[in-house]
Amino acid sequence: MGFSNETIESELQHVAKLHKKNLGELAELAFMRKAASMGYAVAKPWGDSDRYDVIVRFEKMFWRVQVKSVITARVSRHSYRVKTTRGGNGTYSTEEIDFLAAYVFRNDCWYIFPAAVVQGRDSVCVRPESKKCRLLQYREAWDLMKAPSDASSGALEPALAGAPEP
Repeated sequence: MGFSNETIESELQHVAKLHKKNLGELAELAFMRKAASMGYAVAKPWGDSDRYDVIVRFEKMFWRVQVKSVITARVSRHSYRVKTTRGGNGTYSTEEIDFLAAYVFRNDCWYIFPAAVVQGRDSVCVRPESKKCRLLQYREAWDLMKAPSDASSGALEPALAGAPEP
């Protein structure tokens, strides 16, 4: 469900002019659209006090997702550096989020990282055009949110966990 190159180029001209906060909100919206189109239920928590941006549900599993984005590549390395921190508040842990979703605007692609992969890191570098990128396994890895995994240690429990069956 990607966009044409013309659409991406046109949008990038406008996106590049956005304030950082607006850019982050646009990435969150893009994440929710993509996740919903793939059959996930999505919810946006009220306010921005939590360390996660979006809640994603697949069947009985709920995940806390932090959404990050990047527009331009680092010229010297042809890679995109995605910051995995929240301002001066340090890095994310598996106690705060379950996944970090990184959107590369120019390539209209997503990297879905389990929290354990980014925990304690200031950034990750991705190369969407490269088949040798060491993080290639996380590119468009939406299925990671379809089943319990090692990353689920901080997953939100279903609201009715432990409730008797009707």
